[in-house]
Amino acid sequence: MRRWLGFSCLLFILGTLSYAQTPMDKENPANKFKGPFGKGDFKGFFKKDQKTGNSPPKEEPKATAEGIAFFEKHIRPVLVGQCLECHSSENNKLKGGLALDTREATRKGGDTGPAVVPGDPRKSLLLKALYHTDANLKMPPKKKLEEEVIANFEKWIAMGAPDPRDGAKVVAKTIDIEKGREFWAFQPPKKSEPPKVNNASWPKNEVDRFVLSLLEAKGLQPVTDAEKTVLIRRLTYDLIGLPPTTEEIHNYLNDKSPNATEKVVDRLLASEAFGEHWGRHWLDVARYAESSGKAANIIYPHAWRYRDYVIDSYRADKPFNQFIKEQLAGDLLPAKDDQHKAELLVATGFLAIGPKSHNERSPLQFQMDLIDEQIDTTTQAFLGLTVACARCHDHKFDPIPQKDYYALVGIFKSTQTCYGTVRTLQSNHPSPV
Repeated sequence: MRRWLGFSCLLFILGTLSYAQTPMDKENPANKFKGPFGKGDFKGFFKKDQKTGNSPPKEEPKATAEGIAFFEKHIRPVLVGQCLECHSSENNKLKGGLALDTREATRKGGDTGPAVVPGDPRKSLLLKALYHTDANLKMPPKKKLEEEVIANFEKWIAMGAPDPRDGAKVVAKTIDIEKGREFWAFQPPKKSEPPKVNNASWPKNEVDRFVLSLLEAKGLQPVTDAEKTVLIRRLTYDLIGLPPTTEEIHNYLNDKSPNATEKVVDRLLASEAFGEHWGRHWLDVARYAESSGKAANIIYPHAWRYRDYVIDSYRADKPFNQFIKEQLAGDLLPAKDDQHKAELLVATGFLAIGPKSHNERSPLQFQMDLIDEQIDTTTQAFLGLTVACARCHDHKFDPIPQKDYYALVGIFKSTQTCYGTVRTLQSNHPSPV
């Protein structure tokens, strides 16, 4: 080993001497570098600008839609509420020479250096100020922000500090609520007459007519019916997410009755796997998890009851309007017996599960954040709208004024959320089941 180390050191020294004795190409010195293994293109050794000696600035990662949404939800409200009073370019007395009301000003920073270095939280002085680790650099100066808020800033910087603010003067605009409600998505559905088609023998129902009309408009014709071996695989994968067994394929191929396919569909719909396969899609919508996540990850020991409720609802072919009512107000619905009452209570787990900051010290802050999360989930799940954007201002894109948001807050605030946790060191807000 020592011989090999000595030999390696000798090669390096010889290569260095060779480099020192070789004239440098003035136009491109990197091309004349001669190391221990001969000439090579070692442009990495010459990254600094030959005139100024400064390293070229790193190219910022391109902002994504998710990154901008994160900024709008978690960063901008804090900047507006906690920072811009002292750090806005419109102020006559800009504290520390730092402005935080534009993307460029945030990158540039103030008297002490760059406030935000995209992708590098450690070099970002803004984060250092938020953590209050330096007695001379504290933001806000009187009270440190919550740990979760600071963690959001750190995550934001790490993802490249996406920021849509271009520095242009923001012109306040008023949302025309009534005009916004004229958008097609807010109109009640209207029954449409099935279109006429040339091949009237192919459609078996009215839906087929809509499909065929679009095909004919493109000059296309439907393909022939799938063979039974192909059809049973499609049905089984679509309905339960699993391939058919050899026995199931054999039974279907040997069934010559006209309703053979219907029997396969009925069998799959009645299977437990159907509820599990399709129920998991709704569990994604309902942000199902068996713990709270966030800074203090508290376990929800009874979350599985809501999971089973969803699976059973799919297996029972429960009407969707009833499915919605039970999850939002199951505790208020009439029950046939004690078992049915328990089922309705479990359905409200839709509102009880979800991310929560259990280590939040302020009871009011915890309650308002909980309500905001419930409103966000409810409106996205059932309306396809991000109503939670109206917590701080009128919605910028949809006809949702801030007063409508707080009307919903009044409803949720009058409701006790029972998620079943006990008080611990990190769980400041216990709740019964």
